[in-house]
Amino acid sequence: MATEKDGSFKRADAAFRNWIEKGGKFEPKKGRYHLYVSYACPWATRTLITRKLKGLEDFIGVDVVSPHMGSDGWPFANADEYPGATKDSLHGNEVRHVKDLYFKVKPNYEGRFTVPVLWDKELHTIVSNESSEIIRMLNSEFNELLPKDKAAVDLYPEAHRKEIDEINSWVYDTVNNGVYKSGFAATQEAYEKAVLPLFESLDRLEKMLEGKDYLVGNQLSEADVRLWVTIIRFDPVYFAHFKCNIRDIRHGYPNLNRWMKNLYYHNAAFKDSTNFDHIKTHYYWSQIKVNPTRIVPVGPSEDIEPL
Repeated sequence: MATEKDGSFKRADAAFRNWIEKGGKFEPKKGRYHLYVSYACPWATRTLITRKLKGLEDFIGVDVVSPHMGSDGWPFANADEYPGATKDSLHGNEVRHVKDLYFKVKPNYEGRFTVPVLWDKELHTIVSNESSEIIRMLNSEFNELLPKDKAAVDLYPEAHRKEIDEINSWVYDTVNNGVYKSGFAATQEAYEKAVLPLFESLDRLEKMLEGKDYLVGNQLSEADVRLWVTIIRFDPVYFAHFKCNIRDIRHGYPNLNRWMKNLYYHNAAFKDSTNFDHIKTHYYWSQIKVNPTRIVPVGPSEDIEPL
């Protein structure tokens, strides 16, 4: 992971930013697209949740990598046979790691080999590897092909877009990416510059969720999806592994904890997209600069508390 001269972590921008749209190069079509994801990765989990919320399981296939991200990046099951991981169902043994997909599209590719990857099976290329844009495509661009009840699901309603965008902006910087900026900081100063704003934002979110089930407009939106994937990982991983230990969610933030648990236990899109074994194994095994022994903790006693 790249750090700046002052020891702070800087996330690179996504390299593929195409768009699925009617009349465009990438037309919405059942069976044309495929998602490559990791259950461990919060950015990829956004797309899994949205795919299920929109009823796109029969439209867009999925393959899942192993949580053991090593020197060759994310491996498929034919390179690392881990429970819950799959082989690449499109390319078979021709593809063993996610990086092989990138090289199929750009043999001289020099960027990061990240997930999620939204793949076009007709043009044999990557549509996008930017999760925030993938979830918006899934939210809107297939609606004409979906049953009315699924087409009506709108995670980015026009009436609330300004508020959603505003929340997304500071939540991304201080929470979604804030845990990484804390965990990957290479100096004490860089760590404190990240971890203190993180908890200021968690305090702010706690107040926002007082007496509410959702962040915006009394309905589920992408603001909830984008925040939730970080909060569900907080106690099992970020609290200890990334030194985000001023407070945990279950004891320090009752409103956030209630909101997180309600979505997990009452909405299958959230629970079915969560694999705590993959989550814990990936962070503690793969990120050897943070955890060189690769020891995976046995706690917390419950990855998520009961309702």
